[in-house]
Amino acid sequence: MQEILSRQKKTYTLLKIDEQSNLGAARIRLRSLKAALDARGEHPAERTTESQDRPRPVFQAGMKQTHTIIAPQMSPIHFRILEQAFRLSGYNLEILPRVDRKAVDVGLTYVNNDACYPSILVVGQMISALRSGRYDLSRTALLISQTGGGCRATNYIAFVRKALADAGMSHVPVISVNALGLEKNPGFRLSTSLLARALMALVFGDLLMRMLYRVRPYEVEPGAADRLSDAWSARCVQTLARPRLRTFHRTIRDMVKAFDTLPIHDRVKPRVGVVGEILVKFHPTANNEIIRVIESEGAEAVVPDLVGFLLYASSGNLFRREKLAGSLRGALLARVAIAAVELFRVRMKRELAASKRFHPPQSIQRLAQGVDGIVSLGNMTGEGWFLTAEMVELIRDGVQAIACIQPFACLPNHVTGKGMIRELRRRYPQVTIAPIDYDPGASEANQLNRLKLMLASARGEANLSTAAHPS
Repeated sequence: MQEILSRQKKTYTLLKIDEQSNLGAARIRLRSLKAALDARGEHPAERTTESQDRPRPVFQAGMKQTHTIIAPQMSPIHFRILEQAFRLSGYNLEILPRVDRKAVDVGLTYVNNDACYPSILVVGQMISALRSGRYDLSRTALLISQTGGGCRATNYIAFVRKALADAGMSHVPVISVNALGLEKNPGFRLSTSLLARALMALVFGDLLMRMLYRVRPYEVEPGAADRLSDAWSARCVQTLARPRLRTFHRTIRDMVKAFDTLPIHDRVKPRVGVVGEILVKFHPTANNEIIRVIESEGAEAVVPDLVGFLLYASSGNLFRREKLAGSLRGALLARVAIAAVELFRVRMKRELAASKRFHPPQSIQRLAQGVDGIVSLGNMTGEGWFLTAEMVELIRDGVQAIACIQPFACLPNHVTGKGMIRELRRRYPQVTIAPIDYDPGASEANQLNRLKLMLASARGEANLSTAAHPS
C-alpha cells in the first residue's frame, strides 16, 4: 500500500491502533499529516525552520550569575543531592520534579512518537517547565548530558533544540554536559571542585538507594526507612558544602551504621532485580513506579548503582585501544577516570562489606569478567554489555527474578538485554527474567501482569529453596 501511494505521489500517514493509554502519538501523526498537506504547494528550497535561521545560543560567562539552569529528572534519590552539588559550585541549577502525564503529552507534541520514550519524557518535561510561567525565559537555560555514543543520549540535545524552535523559544541556551568536548559554553565549566562534589553526590545516592531498598520492605514502623533516607539526604548535602574526604568518609560510615541498625522484621522475601535502559530504570514515572509495585507485591527490589554506568562508559576506550584503533591517550584517560571514580567508592565498599545487611558493588573489571563467553565487550552502544553484566551480578548476589525494562524498540537493549535472556536462563535456570517494554502508548495492565507473573514465579522458587534448605 505504501509503495502504491508513493508512486502516485500521495501524502499518507500510518496510525498504530492498539490498547494504548496515551493518544498523543496519534495526535502528532495527524497534525504532521495536516502540516504536510498544507505545505504541498510550497517550494522545498524556500522552506526553512527557525533553528536554521538562528545561530546556536551560547551560555555566556556572565550568565552563571543571572540565569536559572533547568535539568530534567532521572533518579530522585540521586538528583536531589546532585542538584545541591551544582548549587554549591555557584550554578543556580533546578532539577525538575517527577514527570506527570501532561508532560508526556507535551513531549509527543514536539518529538516524533517513533523516537524512544526517554527522549519524549525529557523534551516534554523541559518544554512544560518553560511554558509553566515560573521562569523568566530571558534568564533561563537548559542542561542536558551527551555521551558521544550512537544512542539517543547523544541526540537529546538536537531533540531539545528542535522542540524549542517549534515552540518559539529558540533563544533559550542549551548546555551540553559531556567529557568529549562536543560543545563549548563559556559560562559553564566542569571544574575540579564541581566534579568532586558531583561524584560524592552520586556515591551518596547509590548508597542511599542500595540501603533504602534493602530495608524498606522489612521495616517494623511504616515509613521509618523513608524518613531515615530523607534525613541522611539532608546530611549528605551538608557534607557537600565542605567536600573533604575525611568528612565524606565519616558521613558514609555513619549512614551505613544508621541503616544497619534500623529495626526490621526477620523474614525472607523474594529479591527482584531491576535493570535496563538507564532513565527507565531509575525514573519512577518512566517505569510506572516499578519499585513500589515490587514492594507492594511482597518482594524486595534490588537496583544496581548509577555510578556503575559511568565506569562502563569510561571503560569503552580500553576496549577500543586493545581490540580496535583506539588511541593510547584515550585509554590512559579512561584508566584515570575509572581510578578517580573508584577512589570515591572505596570507603563505601568497605563499610558495606563490614555491615550486617548490605553487600558492596563489584568493580567494573569484575563485571566485565562476568560476561565472558556471553556477550562481547565491543557492545558499547547504549547500556551495551553492561546491561548483561548487571544481570549476572544480580544473579550471583542471590536475586531470584529480574525485570529487564526498556523503551519499546530500544535496539541496544534488545541485543544485550532481551537477546541475552536465553543464554542466562541456560546458565542460571533457577532465575526468572522478564523483559518489559515501556513507551507512551504501552498498556500499564500488560506491564503489571508481566511483573506479577514474574513475582509469582520468584515466590515459588523462594519457597522451594526454603523447603530444600530449612533453617
